Amino acid sequence: MLLPERVVAQVMNIGDYSDVQTVANRIGDTYLRYVLQHAAIGQFSERSWAYWHYRLGLTSAIEVMPAMLKRRLE
Repeated sequence: MLLPERVVAQVMNIGDYSDVQTVANRIGDTYLRYVLQHAAIGQFSERSWAYWHYRLGLTSAIEVMPAMLKRRLE
């Protein structure tokens, strides 16, 4: 597989519960954190971005969520 991070990011973003559980159980939270922290612009929806930050312990309920990277037209 040439781009495993991209495939994992796609599952994290648009996969159903079963897909996500399969990936999480096979590769572990450490790799999921890596994928999230190195995601390209536009790989995650705002909803998925927030979910994964909470799910992976990167943000708590009282902390400010890290901003998503956004494309800008110049």
